[in-house]
Amino acid sequence: METINNELMSWLHQWGVAGDMAQWIVRMIVVLAIVLIIYVFDKICRGIFIPSVRKITAKTQTTWDDYLLNEKVLNNVCHLIPPVVFYVLIPLALGNAPQILALILKCCHIYITVVIVKLVCSVITSIYTISSEHEKMKDRSLKGFYQMLKLVVVCIGAIVIVSELIGQNPATILTGLGAGAAILMLIFQDTIKGLVAGIQLTANDMVRTGDWITMPKYGADGDVMEVSLTTVKVRNWDKTITTVPPYALVNDSFQNWRGMFDIGGRRVKRSIDIDMHTVRFCTPEELAYFKKQPWMEGFEETGKEEVNLYIFRHYVMYYLTHHPKVNQEMIMLVRQLQPTAHGLPIELYFFSANTAWVHYERLQAEVFDHVLAVLHQFDLKVFQSPTGLDLQSLK
Repeated sequence: METINNELMSWLHQWGVAGDMAQWIVRMIVVLAIVLIIYVFDKICRGIFIPSVRKITAKTQTTWDDYLLNEKVLNNVCHLIPPVVFYVLIPLALGNAPQILALILKCCHIYITVVIVKLVCSVITSIYTISSEHEKMKDRSLKGFYQMLKLVVVCIGAIVIVSELIGQNPATILTGLGAGAAILMLIFQDTIKGLVAGIQLTANDMVRTGDWITMPKYGADGDVMEVSLTTVKVRNWDKTITTVPPYALVNDSFQNWRGMFDIGGRRVKRSIDIDMHTVRFCTPEELAYFKKQPWMEGFEETGKEEVNLYIFRHYVMYYLTHHPKVNQEMIMLVRQLQPTAHGLPIELYFFSANTAWVHYERLQAEVFDHVLAVLHQFDLKVFQSPTGLDLQSLK
């Protein structure tokens, strides 16, 4: 390169240009040559490198390379090549101007750092996309973890840039930051707490995207849309969106309905209040009639006299065990609860075979419609407080 500079200087001297002017002209010519070289490298990268990588990734059967070498990553790689080439070649043009060279190299350092940070962040995003598509990892709430990785990369890049601007070693800046750690923790306390909470949520598998959670304290009752570093977004059943801090899910209690969907059964636990004045022994004629019914299969007699409420409970149990929409593999009960001033509660405890909300509510209504309609066949009545019509009949 020194030979080329001398040749250019000789040529300029022949044209009558000498001194500092000749040196600056030589420098400008070399800079233009470097810019031309950078332009050629950029065209090769965008015109040959990127299309070749796309063709290779398109031919492979795996999908991870399509995500890892996506458009954003490849563009950031192409953005990195020109400043690196410029950084290597610019001393050839400005070797005799150390102050200008130092300033340009400093700017080049900063630009390269920014591009590297963007490249690493785009690679982290691609890895997050790959892990989200993976069968074993797609249900994990990893977004907060990857966001924290990006934040760490950006912080490291910022420290490198500041150290370059002030001419100090990055380790010295980190030492200075250690003294202000308390202030930084105060500023980024939500981010730090969110990171710790995100790790706990992921490690303990407490919540996933798509889970139905209930958290009355924050007005959250719906499906989890997203678990990020600072917020958990929940789409409520009324289509509103509630944001909850991740650390709140760790520190406070919340209800996750995922287990219900995993086992394939949703619990029904409702009762009707029987008027205790209608509970009595069956007559021989009634008992003879009941014994002829097919639902008396498996009936266990208690003695010579049977109570109509006992037979009614057996009937309801038979009805549930033969209902196609009731989960027959899970616990099923028809039991008495403590009598109250409102009668004797008879509770039906069973699980629906379909966990979807609409089907669940439809089954509940169907079962209790039938129970209330058949109650009179056992000469039983539901207790209800006196109404205006009852008072009018007394008058």
